[in-house]
Amino acid sequence: MGRRQPLRPRAGARETHRIPTWRPRGARRAVLAHDRGWAHEARSAWLCGTGLAGLLFAVDLARGSLDWPRGCCWGSLGVLLAAILCPQRITAGDGWLAARGLLRERRVHTDLLTRVRRSDGITPRLVLGDAGGNRVELDPEVLVANPLLWHLLDTGVRRARASGLLREGAAPLAALARRVDDEGARRLLESSGLD
Repeated sequence: MGRRQPLRPRAGARETHRIPTWRPRGARRAVLAHDRGWAHEARSAWLCGTGLAGLLFAVDLARGSLDWPRGCCWGSLGVLLAAILCPQRITAGDGWLAARGLLRERRVHTDLLTRVRRSDGITPRLVLGDAGGNRVELDPEVLVANPLLWHLLDTGVRRARASGLLREGAAPLAALARRVDDEGARRLLESSGLD
């Protein structure tokens, strides 16, 4: 394996992107935006899990067959359902976007993005990849519901595009930008009573 080549912008592109500066291990950048609906969704996930466990406990108790191993089984099923339903916590700052799941946090440098694609399936996902090999998958609805998150991502995308790093992903980003603008206009009309 040879030496890794440094990143260079395309010929004719302006060199406007920032190279991430060194930070001590454990130091965090300031969070400027987060998913405002995350707390409600996480609370709903835990309520569903505890509701399932409570229902299973009640049915087993009514039948008279509740014992210690069955109780542990019903409790673990409730916790498993809550863990499956718990959404990612999306946060963003100047030049980065992060998605924190139950076990780990994935972070990309938005001003060093190299690819953006839309993954369709049961739930559509937006997949972001940066020059460092980092990758984040997130639900596009989070960006539509949180315009500040979208603004920070869009600012980083513009920097990456200006530096020549971002070459694929114009179509999903343009479609998402239209949806964010349409939703913002709809909210503005509703709040002013012109709906």
